Amino acid sequence: MGQPGFWDDNESAQKNVMELKGLKVIVSPLNDLTSSVEDLAALFEMAEEDSSLIDEVTGEVDRLEQVLDDLELKALLNGPNDHAGAILSINARDGGTDANDWADMMLRMYSAWAVAQDYKIELLDRDDNEEAGINQATLAVRGPMAYGYLKGEEGIHRLVRISPFNSEGKRQTSFAAVSVSPEIDDSIEVDIEKKDVREDTFRASGAGGQHVNKTDSAIRLTHIPTNTVVQCQNQRSQHQNRDTAWKMLRAKLARIEEEKREAEEARKYETQARSGFGSQIRNYFLHPDQRVKDARTGHYVGNFNSVMDGSELQGFLDAFLRLKAGKA
Repeated sequence: MGQPGFWDDNESAQKNVMELKGLKVIVSPLNDLTSSVEDLAALFEMAEEDSSLIDEVTGEVDRLEQVLDDLELKALLNGPNDHAGAILSINARDGGTDANDWADMMLRMYSAWAVAQDYKIELLDRDDNEEAGINQATLAVRGPMAYGYLKGEEGIHRLVRISPFNSEGKRQTSFAAVSVSPEIDDSIEVDIEKKDVREDTFRASGAGGQHVNKTDSAIRLTHIPTNTVVQCQNQRSQHQNRDTAWKMLRAKLARIEEEKREAEEARKYETQARSGFGSQIRNYFLHPDQRVKDARTGHYVGNFNSVMDGSELQGFLDAFLRLKAGKA
């Protein structure tokens, strides 16, 4: 990075910076653990002669146990694309306007979690609902192990609350679907025949500048053999939208290939849930009480808002990693 000309090719430089961050996530705490264990041995010897140091020894042991636990979790992120960034899509499902609002709430939740992790986020696509919330949105989350952590979020998420859109104040159940794909770079080959892809252009909707609703700048790509559909309308030009849509399509197809390799595991954990009652991977409650519980791992948080602001979402991600590794 210190070499002259390193930043001449910004895209290549950013990839190197991201790789460095990924390595530091593992190497830095490992170095800390190694050196601290050596210091701990000396601290034990001192505590044998001075009992006032016992509390310091106990605190350091607790800290090192947490560092070790974090490293063991990162060791579970050993899939072929777990190191990559993530492309996360959220779609409103059953529940009418409440579902659109719920999908928007989830978009804010994942964005807040990513910012807290010092990840970079980019909104690739967003389709606002006319009444409230969103019909769907796609977010790129870039940082070390982003895909490895987020891939367990794929499935149906269910919210139960008193509807703010119901004049009678009735309880409403709504659903949103999350899909997650690895953001892969050009060094990873994904075989796509251009003849198998149909491209459609349409006018972008929502906020986005003067071009919106005046030119066919939005792009939709359909991979016919797998019926995989992606779209992008948030960039300023049709060319930029096309480039982004192709990246999204490559990510989706890479995920499909990964799912084939994980077919036996997928049968155990059923991460591709159906829509509607009984299919959700996680339940979020604002009524009659406030809580969030994962249907697969049993992980539970009694504070709805602390999950939605991203601060306690990590516990659900970690619990799913342990479940898949048989360490639950």
